[in-house]
Amino acid sequence: MTNPLAARGVVHWVGAGRSSGAGIVTLTEHAAVTLWARRPERAQGLADRLKLDGRVGVRPLGELAETVRPGDVVVSMLPATEHAGLLRLCLDRGAHFANTSYLSDDIAAAAGQLAAAGLVAVVEAGLDPGIDHLMAHRLVADGRRAMGDDAVADFTSYCGGLPAVPNEFRYRFSWAPRGVLRALLSEARFIDGGEVRTVARPWQAITPVTIGGERFEGYPNRDSTTAIRQYALPGGWRLDRFIRGTLRLDGWSAAWAQVFRELTEADDARVDALADELAARYPATAQDQDRVVLHTGLSLRTPDGRSWTGSYHLDVEGDASGSAMARCVSLTLAAAVREILDGQVTPGLHQAASEPDRVARWWRYLAEAGLTIHHTSAQE
Repeated sequence: MTNPLAARGVVHWVGAGRSSGAGIVTLTEHAAVTLWARRPERAQGLADRLKLDGRVGVRPLGELAETVRPGDVVVSMLPATEHAGLLRLCLDRGAHFANTSYLSDDIAAAAGQLAAAGLVAVVEAGLDPGIDHLMAHRLVADGRRAMGDDAVADFTSYCGGLPAVPNEFRYRFSWAPRGVLRALLSEARFIDGGEVRTVARPWQAITPVTIGGERFEGYPNRDSTTAIRQYALPGGWRLDRFIRGTLRLDGWSAAWAQVFRELTEADDARVDALADELAARYPATAQDQDRVVLHTGLSLRTPDGRSWTGSYHLDVEGDASGSAMARCVSLTLAAAVREILDGQVTPGLHQAASEPDRVARWWRYLAEAGLTIHHTSAQE
């Protein structure tokens, strides 16, 4: 196995959008950090908000390519379509790479090059995907210890960015309104009743979800079945249900009924126009605090009648220091970068953390940063 190229303690954080936050503060304790943005004044505003005067550099994105050196870590908080370009820069310059987005085909194709060069790339290191992966790997390990590898399994993982104070629309647009609507136009694939199901529109599979006595609504997101292998579920577990999805406040589907009707018939231009209209009508203002709820649960039943349930749960509200979403996303990303800086990740491509020791480290980093993950389990 190729030894990792030693990180030299320099982090280039590229992008100063709404998901950049407290994680940058923690990284300044371990590395020299520079914030890069197309509009440096935006990056400076982020640094000011985080009270990082004198602790980070701020530079225009156009100067990044000439600055990256072997052993640096490049963090991409740009739109997903721009990750591949930054990864190519890392390969050219011998730098490590991290982001929060789902693994793309372009980045997957570079796995061999990364490993051969001794470089590390960690993707899906955010909230969802990210913290949900940590919860899932822990639950699978918990379930195997409790019940073994011969069982019927029911796995669900739901995550939502919600308004802390509900409004009549049961939602506020904090960013990317087009992305919110376009996600509702993508088919979803999951397992229910032991069978693989596909729905053309996620809202066709909304289900009630109760977490800590509070009622929500959940719907499947993307292709849930790809995570079965990623989470290393035992081959002897027969899946009755396996869903990774999005969480919304109770009453969301009723409040959005007219939106669903419009989306069913809308062309691209109308979707964009509708996104603008809704974002203007239901914006998240500086006075609106957000809330993040993430819940991952696993139930197992064995042929001899034994049963076990376990869950991990995160519930965070934004405050004057920043949004809940920015805290959760950026702190998890910082955990990934800290591992790279410390030389604790093997060369190649990684989707968040999966190995028990790495999951434990990320868990500890998040706890130290103030993100409390609650755990429940019961066995009969």
